[in-house]
Amino acid sequence: MNTLKTGILMAALMGLFIAIGGMIGGTGGMMIAFVIAGGMNLFAFWNSDKMLLKMFGARPVSATSDPALYRMVETLAANAKLPMPKVYISENSQPNAFATGRDPAHGAVCVTTGLMERCSSEELAGVIAHELGHIRNRDTLIMTIVAVVAGAIGMLANMAMFMGGGGDRERNPLGIVGVILVMLLAPIAAMLVQSAISRSREYEADKAGAEISGRPQWLADALDQIERAAKGLPNHAADANPATAHMFIINPLHGGLSGLFSTHPPTQERIARLRAMSNGGARVDLAPASPVPQVAHAGSPPRGPWG
Repeated sequence: MNTLKTGILMAALMGLFIAIGGMIGGTGGMMIAFVIAGGMNLFAFWNSDKMLLKMFGARPVSATSDPALYRMVETLAANAKLPMPKVYISENSQPNAFATGRDPAHGAVCVTTGLMERCSSEELAGVIAHELGHIRNRDTLIMTIVAVVAGAIGMLANMAMFMGGGGDRERNPLGIVGVILVMLLAPIAAMLVQSAISRSREYEADKAGAEISGRPQWLADALDQIERAAKGLPNHAADANPATAHMFIINPLHGGLSGLFSTHPPTQERIARLRAMSNGGARVDLAPASPVPQVAHAGSPPRGPWG
């Protein structure tokens, strides 16, 4: 159902893009906008992962520099039947994580130092499994395309006054009033659709993460822990680049219109669904192919069954 919803919402976003292009510039304006948006999509397809990792100051992790974390990702990637993704750590006190990469062969998982410090090894494994779920579902590519199209709609809205503000009634039948409405409402509509797509993909990644780790409760506990900690800790890089908020496992932004344009479903609803998977008939119980390695935590003894 969430996959169908994603397809419908993406079609609606593209339909909005086409309608605005035709409204403010006729066929010519629509074609120009398509060319620009196509170039933006190509650039994002090849470079969005590098830009995102650089934006958050992520440093690569190897089997030598952090063997426990690396082996944890390796074990879970094997469970998910995915190629080994690149592993990164971002120096950030807010516990959070994101995945990027245009396809599973170019996937990358990044966790913050705050996540490493605050979560147990089981919770960390649940989070990493969730991010691998995004990679397996190709959500990183979907959300890159959606973000670019939403950005292109905003660009069209800014172009509206120049391309559609004249007196040509055939090209712009709604006149100046229509142009003003497009400028004001189109970006809001695009943001709402983008947020709805992101929320549906989070549910799918939660389900996939539970299957990959074999323990839905791990991710449920992690979400509860991260949600409580993240509320009081800023993520300055995300605040400076709010368009990246949908990439994180928990919304990194605070205040403003973050509730209206929330890119994540309610955390308590996500936790309830995961706990239902643990306790109900839909329980997932796929034992890891090998024990998930324990990751040491600064300032506190490690928790969990593996030492």
